[in-house]
Amino acid sequence: MKPKEQHVTVSHPGYSDEFYREEDAPLAPSEPEAEPLHKTHDTTLEANLEAVRMLGLKLPTDPRWVNVAEKTIEEILTDHAFCEQKAATMGVTLIVKFSDHARLVDEVTPLVAEEWGHFRKVLKELKKRGLNLGRQRKDEYVVALHNQMRKGGSREQTMMEYLLVSAMVEARSCERFRLLSLYCQDEYLRKFYYEFMVSEAGHYRMFIDLAKHYLPEAQVKQRWEEMLLAEAEIMANLELRGDRVH
Repeated sequence: MKPKEQHVTVSHPGYSDEFYREEDAPLAPSEPEAEPLHKTHDTTLEANLEAVRMLGLKLPTDPRWVNVAEKTIEEILTDHAFCEQKAATMGVTLIVKFSDHARLVDEVTPLVAEEWGHFRKVLKELKKRGLNLGRQRKDEYVVALHNQMRKGGSREQTMMEYLLVSAMVEARSCERFRLLSLYCQDEYLRKFYYEFMVSEAGHYRMFIDLAKHYLPEAQVKQRWEEMLLAEAEIMANLELRGDRVH
């Protein structure tokens, strides 16, 4: 039997008074930096903030999330499996919707295969622990991001909305996986999630680069900054749950 879902509320959603003060929150750059994320793979506050800056995110996850998530790691693994499945599905959607964009098709096609491989890997880990996948859960975070997408506009602008939302999901997943790879008590799972962290960082960069390839860079930067602000608000208003990746 899986443990019951656990929830935690912090004094300032998304922050821990012990680890982050609001005035210390980093300002995100207008575009992601190219330095590899894994170079900041240590547990200092400075490194945590630097990792968030590199991803462009404006609101760091409270590190106490890992402590809650560890208590229901089976729930995290289940939710993670569905996240990978949805990522693969989104990749297929992009290919179908924008099949006449050759570079997008060329780059997203192997991503679909990789995300499905990730799904299988997480599913294998669940089975190793004697657990079943169970039913899919509603991802309030992703739903909220999709609600931020602009409707109308040109076909390329619609594509940009899809690409930037995909980049945002990958960036936040990367940040969460980094925390698991650093703070999880299970040594095997630390290595397990380190690999996922590196992969998500690459996907995030790819989606940003694709958007800049098809649309003016200034337009992409402006829209990305708007989405970063919206994502921070979404994160601040979501309950910090130990049974969800996001």
